[in-house]
Amino acid sequence: MFEALERLPADPILGLSAACTADPNPDKIDLTVGVYKDESGQTPVFAAIQRAQEALSEREVTKAYLPQVGDANYIAGIRTLLLGETHPALAAKRVTSVQAPGGCGALRVGAEVIKAASPNAKVWISAPTWPNHIPLIGSVGLEFKEYRYYDAATHSVDFDGMLEDLATANAGDVLLLHGCCHNPCGADLSPEQWQAVTGLVADRGLMPFIDTAYQGMGKGLEEDAFGVRHMAEHLPEVLVAASNSKNMGLYRERTGAILFCGTGAEEAEIFASQATKAARKIYSMPPAHGAILAGMVLSDPALNASWRQELAAMCERLNGVRALLDEKLSAATGKDYSFIRRESGMFSFLGLSSEQVDRLREEFSVYMVGSSRVNVAGVNKANVDYLASSVAAVL
Repeated sequence: MFEALERLPADPILGLSAACTADPNPDKIDLTVGVYKDESGQTPVFAAIQRAQEALSEREVTKAYLPQVGDANYIAGIRTLLLGETHPALAAKRVTSVQAPGGCGALRVGAEVIKAASPNAKVWISAPTWPNHIPLIGSVGLEFKEYRYYDAATHSVDFDGMLEDLATANAGDVLLLHGCCHNPCGADLSPEQWQAVTGLVADRGLMPFIDTAYQGMGKGLEEDAFGVRHMAEHLPEVLVAASNSKNMGLYRERTGAILFCGTGAEEAEIFASQATKAARKIYSMPPAHGAILAGMVLSDPALNASWRQELAAMCERLNGVRALLDEKLSAATGKDYSFIRRESGMFSFLGLSSEQVDRLREEFSVYMVGSSRVNVAGVNKANVDYLASSVAAVL
C-alpha cells in the first residue's frame, strides 16, 4: 500500500529553522519560526508556570480524562482573560468556551461547527494571513475568499481596500480576523477601525471568527483585547480561537480554547454541545497538563500577578527590539524602517525580494521566510548590528 506514497517537502518555515540549526556559521541568525526568544536567544519558561507545575506535582492524584469541555479553571479563566471581568456578554451568560489542543485545535473545532451550521459559508481571510489558517479551516470543506489587508508600499493596513472587498461579502459568510499582533505582517487594526469593521459585519450579516494567539504581546493584555471585546458587546454572534502558546509559553503543552458569544445562554450551550461533538471525532479528549497549569495561573491571584508582570516585561522587550531594529536598519541602509516600531507583536515584513532573502541565507546565514517575514523576537543586542549590515549588503 504505502509504496505508492511520495516523500513530501518539509514545512517551508520549519525546514528553514532546521537548516539554520545545521548551519556551522557562529554568526547565524534564525528569524523563522514564531516562538518568543529572550535576549539570550532562549524560549523561557514563565516563573508562574514553574510554580504552578511544582504545586501540581505535589497535589495531582489522577491522570483520568478531563471533562470534554476542559479544565474548569481554565475555561472560566480564558473567558475572563479575553473579555474582562465585567463584560456585558458574560453578565448575560451568553458566552461559552471549550478547551482545545492549542490555537490550531480551536480553529479546527470552530471550523467544524461553522460547517455544521452553514455548509456553504465562505470564509474571508486577510491577504496575507497565517499560512496554516487555510489547511486548518479548509480541511472541513469550507471555501475561502481574500480581502485586502496589508499594503506593502506603506507597510500598513489597507483599510479602504479591506472595507471595499468586504462590502461584497454575503450574509452568513465568515470573516476571519487577527485579534492582535497580525501574523505575518504585524500591522493591526486601530480601535476606530475595529469599530468600523464591527459596523460592516452587522450591516452585512457576517460571522466574525477572531484568531487571538498573542494577547498581551502587542500593547498589553487589555489593549490587545479591544477588538474581541468590542465585537462581543455589539454583535449577536462572535467566535474566538485563543492560544496560550505565546503569552504563557505553553508551546508544547498545546493549550487553547474556542470561545463562542451568542444571542443567549441557550445558544451558547448549543454551540458547546456541537464543539465537544466535533472534538470527539477529531482528538476525543482535551490534553490536561497545560490547561491545568494555565487554569491555576488564571485563578490564583499570586500566580496571576506574577504572570502578568512577566508578560508585560516580554511585551516591553518586543517593543524595545522593534525600536532598536528600526534604528539599526535605518542607519545601515539609509532607508526608512520606522514602520517596524509602529507594528505589534513578533512579526514584520522587511520588504526584501526573494532573491535578497536567498542571499541573506546563503552568504550571511541569516534565515527568514521567503516573503522577508521575520520573527522580531529572534533579534537581540548581540546580533542586531550583524543583521543590519547583512541586510544593507543585499540591498
